[in-house]
Amino acid sequence: MSSWLKVVLIAGCCTAAGSAVADGTRYGYGSTPTQAEIKAWDIDVGPDGKGLPVGQGTATQGEEPYLQYCSACHGEFGEGVGRYPALIGGEDSLDQDRPKKTVGSFWPYATTLWDYINRSMPFGNAQSLEPDQVYAIVAYILNMNDLIEPDTVMDQNSLPRVKMPNRNGFIPDPRPDVHNKACMKNCKDKVEITSQANKLP
Repeated sequence: MSSWLKVVLIAGCCTAAGSAVADGTRYGYGSTPTQAEIKAWDIDVGPDGKGLPVGQGTATQGEEPYLQYCSACHGEFGEGVGRYPALIGGEDSLDQDRPKKTVGSFWPYATTLWDYINRSMPFGNAQSLEPDQVYAIVAYILNMNDLIEPDTVMDQNSLPRVKMPNRNGFIPDPRPDVHNKACMKNCKDKVEITSQANKLP
């Protein structure tokens, strides 16, 4: 079968499926997620720390898991290996032509570090670390950036309080399309097309 014909068939199936959803037709696929499934997917952590689990760790405790799970890519001291990013350094470089965007110089929230490590690391075996290991590794990285002491305990209460150097370095996006709220009641019955790109002068 030619590639062109495959594309046409796939497009036709997608159009048919979209029409079926719109008119309420069901095909018997899928199921309502259970609370356990939702809990497994709901792992995001906000800047304010909402979503952080119970657990704790210090930089002293984080050295061993960092060396085991992180140093092959990020270096024993967070300096980065090869093309893998550095985690330390870059202070006062953000206004330069080649800024060094590291955890210590660029990231505005320490909770984002926890979220990213928990969700994506270690490379090739994501989401395999226990909460205590993640807290300890986060503490180790923060300590390497001179943001906390080696024995400072990081947990769901203390981590959101870490003041990152670039906390106030981001400019809010003023565009209206990023501030509009979804209509939840008294909405328009239909969408009105007011212009078309191919008819603009």
